[in-house]
Amino acid sequence: MNAILPKLSHAERLDRLAQVAVHVGLGLKPGQELVMTAPIEALPLARRITEHAYKAGASIVTTIFADDESTLARYRFARDETFDAAPAWLFDGMAAAYKSGAARLAISGDNPNLLSEQDPAKVARANRARSKAYLPAMQHIVGFDINWTIVSAATPAWAKAVFPDLAEEEAVAKLWDAIFAASRVDTPDPIAAWKQHDETLHSRATYLNTRRYSALHFKGPGTDLKVGLADDHEWAGGATVAKNGVQCNANIPTEEVFTTPHKDRVEGFVSSTKPLSYQGTLIQDIKVRFEAGRIAEADARTGADVLKRVLETDEGAARLGEVSIVTHSSPISASGLLFYNTLYDENAACHIALGQCYQKCFINGASLTEEEVTAKGGNKSLIHIDWMIGSGRIDVDGLLPDGTAEPVLRQGEWVAGG
Repeated sequence: MNAILPKLSHAERLDRLAQVAVHVGLGLKPGQELVMTAPIEALPLARRITEHAYKAGASIVTTIFADDESTLARYRFARDETFDAAPAWLFDGMAAAYKSGAARLAISGDNPNLLSEQDPAKVARANRARSKAYLPAMQHIVGFDINWTIVSAATPAWAKAVFPDLAEEEAVAKLWDAIFAASRVDTPDPIAAWKQHDETLHSRATYLNTRRYSALHFKGPGTDLKVGLADDHEWAGGATVAKNGVQCNANIPTEEVFTTPHKDRVEGFVSSTKPLSYQGTLIQDIKVRFEAGRIAEADARTGADVLKRVLETDEGAARLGEVSIVTHSSPISASGLLFYNTLYDENAACHIALGQCYQKCFINGASLTEEEVTAKGGNKSLIHIDWMIGSGRIDVDGLLPDGTAEPVLRQGEWVAGG
């Protein structure tokens, strides 16, 4: 990464992040609508993004804010039977917006411990109901029908989870520093820095696509896992062109190259290397064993009940929809921070995702039907949950169809191609 710029104010850096979100993350086009979601504490960033979206030619920007206290109020006071319901009218509206061509932007900043003291059964029921109601909208996203992105804002609750020994104001400031650095905001030209970074990720994806590995073999402490890859899978990384013809970076930041596993060809055992923050529950030290592509055994030191219920969401919830390679020396990993936020922690380590696959991660994926994706080994589910399995102690081999193993990572670092 380029040298850190001196003397930029917080307001200037926030404005730069908004520009990255609109021009690098979304690639927003004149005349396009934008649907944005954000925690209420992210209002300053949401306003900056809205300004730059309109400057880029957005027709309408609609923002939906979430509030942690309101979320907790539901668990404290709502009737039990209501936890099987979700605002389908809202998600139907979002799906209609995406179908008509609206872009999607999410600002993340969730409190990783928000629901840690709530009834796991209610949490699971609420998550399942939301996933079902959101499915029509999610299909436009995972299918890359539209350009979309996720960025982050430092919120007090999240900052205190990352920096528990600091006063709130200092913790928030340090978290903002980390967000700006990981998002390449502190470089002399953030847009140019992102272009250069995309080229690196594209180069790695191209290499893996030329090798046509049939599987990846992850080995390290607590891990001996063979992830079979879907038929006609395709690796992706960095900026991608959505089906609407718009180039976008779905995650700001991103350090991964990723593809689709075969839902029936995953064998062995694996341990998580970072906690998973899922819908306000912290799931730590996950250990699972796969047989014929499906998780046969699962446990976790904390959040095990929530993990169990997640795996019961539907048939595809206990199978993989994504496998990603991230070098241990990525800037996010090098920061030494544990973010308790999947957007950041997944870009510090190799990871796998339970649930829905990405249609784009197939050769000619945009033209495939849902049935064709399934026939090639793509997984289908209401969920898509990434969790981290990489570290500086993990080796990854690519397995050719004849069984020959070639090194891809050694001790977490890229060695593919010599």
